[in-house]
Amino acid sequence: MSNFVDHFVAVALGHIDREYPSKLDHVINDECDLRSPRELHPCFFGSFDWHSSVHAHWLLVRAARLVPGIAQGAEVRDVMDRHLTAANVVVETAYLKRPRSETFERTYGWAWLLKLAAELRLLAEDNNATAWRMDAVRWGQTLEPLTAGFVQRCLKYLPKATYPIRVGTHTNSAFGLALAWDYARVAGNGELSAMIEGKARKWYAKDENCPAWEPDGTDFLSPSLMEAEMMRRVLGPGEFVGWLGAFFPKLAAGEPACLFTPAFVSDRTDGQITHLDGLNLSRAWCWRNLAQALNADDPRRALAERAFEKHLHDALPHVTGDYMGEHWLATFALLAMTE
Repeated sequence: MSNFVDHFVAVALGHIDREYPSKLDHVINDECDLRSPRELHPCFFGSFDWHSSVHAHWLLVRAARLVPGIAQGAEVRDVMDRHLTAANVVVETAYLKRPRSETFERTYGWAWLLKLAAELRLLAEDNNATAWRMDAVRWGQTLEPLTAGFVQRCLKYLPKATYPIRVGTHTNSAFGLALAWDYARVAGNGELSAMIEGKARKWYAKDENCPAWEPDGTDFLSPSLMEAEMMRRVLGPGEFVGWLGAFFPKLAAGEPACLFTPAFVSDRTDGQITHLDGLNLSRAWCWRNLAQALNADDPRRALAERAFEKHLHDALPHVTGDYMGEHWLATFALLAMTE
């Protein structure tokens, strides 16, 4: 595991300060808004886009928690210290108050920012990573105004979100809820936890016989597996097993078959098609967690474990190679292997 972690950290460090090329989620209200990525987002300007920069930081923090003596520890501290400063967070927080910024990075970037905040809390509390704990406390406190800003965005948005978004890309509702739920539980935010659980039950509790028409040509999330992964979080073990049986009634027979077959990627230089490498990694993550939610003697568990291994094996060789995948795939690889 430590070899993989070292590799993923090296990948993240290779792009986290790379400002260009850059893909902004940015509404230009007037000519004063014509500014560089680093000026607009001094914390998260690299890694091609804002959300990828955020989860590259998450990768570094998760790596420090997994391998406290990581060889690149000095480089990780340097990046975090330079990016997460009080002055930089002021600029990032002010960006959220700009006109027409309400939908900025909704909900994928929101989810990853909260996941980063949760990971900083976990590192700060980890007795096995004492060399990092004070750093994590400081970084988390510095980030707190931005964290609070995204918590408030979730609390404002979810009551008016009448319908779930079931796509396999950034706006997928289940993914956004899942990572926000992880933050709410770590932070002890009961209001956010209750709102997420209520929304998940309203959107998904009655879903049955999922056809899993997947994959779409730009998916990096499985809409069906991600929904199951979300419901695993909010339902008790017995309730979840019952829900899963209704949602995937033929899972023990290997159906829907498309979910057990890794997606084929025809061109890894194409930023949309290479999403499918991410789909294989995120499916691996979901299959791993679904397997662990099932009893050892449940035949679906063995199928889920094999699906995890197959998807991970197919995707890992392609984490690096072209920048269109390299700026984000290591995050999903680490997620699949460690959570």
